[in-house]
Amino acid sequence: MKLSQMLFVTLREDPAEAEIPSHKLLLRAGYIRRIGSGIYAYLPLMWRVLKKVSQIVREEMDATGAQECLLPQLQPADLWRESDRWDTYTKAEGIMFALTDRQNREVGLGPTHEEVITTIAKDMIRSYRQLPVHLYQIQTKFRDEIRPRFGLMRGREFIMKDGYSFHTSEESLKKTYQDMAQAYSNMLRRSGLQFRAVDADSGAIGGSGSQEFMVLAEAGEDEVLYTEDSQYAANVEKAVSMPADAEPSTFTTFEKRETPGTETIDKLCKFFKCSSTQVVKNVLYQAVYDSNITVLVLVSIRGDQDVNEVKLLNELTKLSGNYQAKTILFLTVPDAEAQRKWAAKPLPLGYIAPDVADDYLAGSKEVNSKFLRLVDRTAVDLKNFVTGSNESGYHVVGANWGQEFPLPEIAVDVRKAKKGDRAVHNPEQTLQTARGIEVGHIFQLGTKYSQAMGATYTNEQGEEMPLIMGCYGVGVSRLAQSAVEQSYDKDGIIWPVAIAPYHAIISIPNISESQQIEVAEKLYTELNRSGIETLLDDRDERAGVKFKDADLIGIPYRIVPGRSLKQGKVEVVERATHKSHEIPIDEVNSTLKQWIEAALQ
Repeated sequence: MKLSQMLFVTLREDPAEAEIPSHKLLLRAGYIRRIGSGIYAYLPLMWRVLKKVSQIVREEMDATGAQECLLPQLQPADLWRESDRWDTYTKAEGIMFALTDRQNREVGLGPTHEEVITTIAKDMIRSYRQLPVHLYQIQTKFRDEIRPRFGLMRGREFIMKDGYSFHTSEESLKKTYQDMAQAYSNMLRRSGLQFRAVDADSGAIGGSGSQEFMVLAEAGEDEVLYTEDSQYAANVEKAVSMPADAEPSTFTTFEKRETPGTETIDKLCKFFKCSSTQVVKNVLYQAVYDSNITVLVLVSIRGDQDVNEVKLLNELTKLSGNYQAKTILFLTVPDAEAQRKWAAKPLPLGYIAPDVADDYLAGSKEVNSKFLRLVDRTAVDLKNFVTGSNESGYHVVGANWGQEFPLPEIAVDVRKAKKGDRAVHNPEQTLQTARGIEVGHIFQLGTKYSQAMGATYTNEQGEEMPLIMGCYGVGVSRLAQSAVEQSYDKDGIIWPVAIAPYHAIISIPNISESQQIEVAEKLYTELNRSGIETLLDDRDERAGVKFKDADLIGIPYRIVPGRSLKQGKVEVVERATHKSHEIPIDEVNSTLKQWIEAALQ
């Protein structure tokens, strides 16, 4: 392709809407254009990148025996009601675009396709002889993000590969799950990315186990905790660890003491000159279940620890049946306005004790009349601890479970693991932290969807059994932008060779020089003919403009037929290193072919 004939416009300044480097660079380099909030057009250069990523994904999926298909983007609400996810996706998480058609039928634009694929399996799979089977697609998905941001990282429309497998046994599922873990690693390695596979929370997708594939980058929205021995890595939402040991309490007798202005742990510890490991803090949450029952949750946790709200949400979801519910719609820290709706009297915020009385709650049909009291395991064994007194301006010291306070019946692990914690698998290893961009996620779903939707098969004994499922997703457009976020410099994008829109760009310094044009045209034809995808910058622009644009768009190799033509050579510049080589014209093809093959190893 010749740039003079291409829709190609670059920007010198960063667009105001862009927040992170990759978003700024993709807009500046003419790869994408914003059409609306979270909605982007993929322009010709970007589309070439996306096709290359898709091809790598497709090759790795096909190598596992998975079969490609294409599923409908428009999905009937009834399917999602069968799986009990319609309210979760349209109300609780609120990420599904839902509409009503002219026949007054509710439909949604697919954010994912578990319900559709399970319906297909229900209709078509009859016998164990048909299993296992694995289907996948590469398609546009839709999610109504509250705050679309970071370009293609968190858009409302994006390209994704999603796959679904069906099995007769957990063993069969685990084999495919491991095959997918390897395939996903291959995809990212072949795309030229640094990544880490980590244990993850299954979220609204569900299932017993899941793993995320994180591209390492400073702008990543996710925090990854890992050990140097490579034996453990997890998303912070899922991570477990051993906290630091609690220091022995300095208090030996139980007393109530005046502690003005100590509504935070830091202020309290400074006041008492004590360690935060000697404190039990009591954190209040408000959970709204899909039965429209609001439950006030009190979590008692060691003072130096923070609550992991994803872990807490999972624990509260397990208790849904106690409140005639199936899931949680919202989990929040109740603000003053929320408290006015259910508090019978003002709470002593910052001074709450584990036994705060239930009469603070104005019980009703909508509000449970008792606090749900949970204790994190970090607080269970504390002795002579400091905690609130249920009176503003006062705390108690020297308190003990089973004496001054009853130990809550439900002990849970809801603490947030953090950098510096000891690893569970080896206490000599400490957790390190890195930022990551989630580009892939694989799940062992089990029978969650097949049981809910009646998708069964007949086993060898003639019994009807629910299908065992797995699902596997890769964000194609997200992966492409994450490559930019991981690899750029002050001059622009540095694409990995495998997914660069073109391998090389020939920048003619002066289009009025006939020899430069002649050599450029010859190389352009020869390189493309031999499979080296090459752009020709034949625009009537100054050499400096062309070189800046070549660096900005990130093509791996820039060929300049300039002053060295007198010696029968051209300059070849490596984008990643800015290293310059003078290469004889008749050796350019073979040299580039060698470099590209080496980069793709």
